[in-house]
Amino acid sequence: MTDKQTPSSASHDTVAVMDLGTNTFHLLIARGDAENPEELYHTTVPVRLGEGGINNGIIQPAAYQRGIDTMITFSERIKKFKVGRVDAIATSALRSASNGQDFIKEVKGKTGIEIETITGDREAEYIYVGVKAGKCLSKQNSLILDIGGGSVEFILGNENEIIWKQSFEIGAARMLDKFHKIDPIPKTSILEMNNYLEQILPSFFDGVKDIKIANIIGSSGAFETFAEVIERQKGNEFDLKKNRKYKFDPQEFIGVTDWLIASSHQDRESTKGIIPIRVDMIVSASLITRFVMKKLGVSEVLMSTYSLKEGILAKALSR
Repeated sequence: MTDKQTPSSASHDTVAVMDLGTNTFHLLIARGDAENPEELYHTTVPVRLGEGGINNGIIQPAAYQRGIDTMITFSERIKKFKVGRVDAIATSALRSASNGQDFIKEVKGKTGIEIETITGDREAEYIYVGVKAGKCLSKQNSLILDIGGGSVEFILGNENEIIWKQSFEIGAARMLDKFHKIDPIPKTSILEMNNYLEQILPSFFDGVKDIKIANIIGSSGAFETFAEVIERQKGNEFDLKKNRKYKFDPQEFIGVTDWLIASSHQDRESTKGIIPIRVDMIVSASLITRFVMKKLGVSEVLMSTYSLKEGILAKALSR
C-alpha cells in the first residue's frame, strides 16, 4: 500500500475519486481546477479482487472481504477530509463478477458510498481524459494502452480527439490465470497467449489499419514498473510523483521486457522497482505490450502516470 497525505483543511469543493480495479483500489482526494488540481491525499491498496476467480466470473470470499474492508477505510478518510463530492468507479472485476452487485450493495449499506460500474467504453474515455491531462498527447496519433488486471483499453487518438476506442477482457490477471501456470513462462504458453490475442483482437486490427500511429502511450500500471526497473538498474532514483511522463529508449524497453518474460518469480521478486502485486502480472503485461508493438510496427513507447483516476478527477473538478 502506498500512502501520501498533505495536511490541509478541506472545503466543500474537495473531490474524492475512487478507481476500483481488479488488482488495486485507488483513492485520490483533491481540490482546485481540472488542469492543476491540488492533491490532498492519495492511497493505493493491492486488494487483488480478481484473485482466484477472475476467469470464473466470481469474487472469492477472501478477496471480497479485502474489498469491503478497504472501502470502509476509504470512507473514513473521506469523512476526515469533509469531501463535497465522491465518484467511485468500478471496472472489469466488478462489472463481470456474478457477485459484483452484492459487493456494491454491501459497500452502500456499510459506508454510504455509491459505486458506479462503468462499461469498458466509458473506461476508455476516462483514460483518454486522464492521459490528455498528463500532457502526453500531441498532434500525432498515439495508441493509449491501459493494461489493467481484468481488461485492456485501446484508445487511438491525439490531443484533439479520440479516433477509435475499445476495451477487451484480456487484462494481466486474466492472462496470468489462463497462460502463466509454469514459471518462468514456457515458450509454448507464450505462443498460446499470442494466438489467443490474435483471435480476440481482430476489431482492434481493423480499427487502426491504414492509420499512422507515432507511438504507444502506456498509462500507469505496468508501464510505471517498466520505467522504474530501467532507471533503478542504471542506479537512478525514480519518483513517480516527479515524473508525469517518461519516454523509453527503444532498446532499453525491449531489453527490460525480454528479461521480464524470461525471468523467474524469484528474479522479479528481488528486483527493485517491481511492487509485490505486479511481480507475476508484469510478465503478461510485457507480452501484451510486445504483441501490440509487433502488430503495429511501432517502437516508440511512452509512459503516462495519469490514467483513469485522473480522468475521473478532471471531469469531477470541471463540473
